[in-house]
Amino acid sequence: MNTVRLSNISIAEFEDFLEYVGCVRVDNGNEGHEKWEKQGITRPVIFQTHIDPIPEFIVRNNLRDLDISRKAFAEWYLGKRKKGKK
Repeated sequence: MNTVRLSNISIAEFEDFLEYVGCVRVDNGNEGHEKWEKQGITRPVIFQTHIDPIPEFIVRNNLRDLDISRKAFAEWYLGKRKKGKK
């Protein structure tokens, strides 16, 4: 079984995932971080924009806040990778 290392997720890939799950980027005036919101979640998704790839604990925490399993993220990520290899 393929495993996805959450420590290798680029900012662009995580942004694509956030859009896929229905999050919207919010302009909060802070250029060092991105803030994303989604209806139904209690906390916004926030990560630093100057660290690429995103640290694993940030990805894990944001997936938990979105109530999305690592397995669901991995399935999306691996499907995206397969499409990119055409």
